[in-house]
Amino acid sequence: MALASATALPARTKKYCGIRFRTLNNGRSTRRYFWIHGDETTARDVLTAHMKDFKGRALLVENPTRVIQAGKLTFDPNRMFTQEGLERNLVRLNPEASEDDRRRIHKIVAKDREKLLRALTPPSNGLLTVLHNNSRGYSVKDEIEISNDSSIPAPDQPNEFMLCTDPKDFSILRQSPFNVVLQNQAKGPDDGSLSRLSATRNIRYLNIEAAKGREAEQRAMLRWVEGHLP
Repeated sequence: MALASATALPARTKKYCGIRFRTLNNGRSTRRYFWIHGDETTARDVLTAHMKDFKGRALLVENPTRVIQAGKLTFDPNRMFTQEGLERNLVRLNPEASEDDRRRIHKIVAKDREKLLRALTPPSNGLLTVLHNNSRGYSVKDEIEISNDSSIPAPDQPNEFMLCTDPKDFSILRQSPFNVVLQNQAKGPDDGSLSRLSATRNIRYLNIEAAKGREAEQRAMLRWVEGHLP
């Protein structure tokens, strides 16, 4: 992927699903990028710096915490991409909430869900790259059993890994020095995540995970992807 000039990027904000997002644009490209959890600040910093050097469009959540506060209820924005997944998340995070309260959140999210997905979906079979940080014991070990394939060349660094939905991408990524799993066929209950929906819709999705604070490691994975995936 060609480098772009390291200048200040034009940014604009827009609301989807009741959540405000900031868009960064850098030239014309089929690359799309996404940052969704406001407390995962290492991923935000890596992506913001990356967009100054690489062409593409990034969407970044304007929210300081992991969950979205919507009236009296909260929900994880990475569980809102299907109605079933959002419902599961609302029930889990708001066990005392009434059905009417949950229905109001569903209405807000459903109004713009497809618009948000259109903004995220790359044109011409381009790549959607999402950046996350983990700080709650989550690692690649949690994904292997529900994955269709895996490559674990760095078992001593389980918190740094990639998750993709395209078998062709996986065949390239498994040649990297980084842990990677393929999830192109959904397993288990619908969790409402963007990765699961991308697999269902045949969107080329890639999640680059790193422990919070591991900026150099996450940047190295992202740079490797830019140099090797079409």
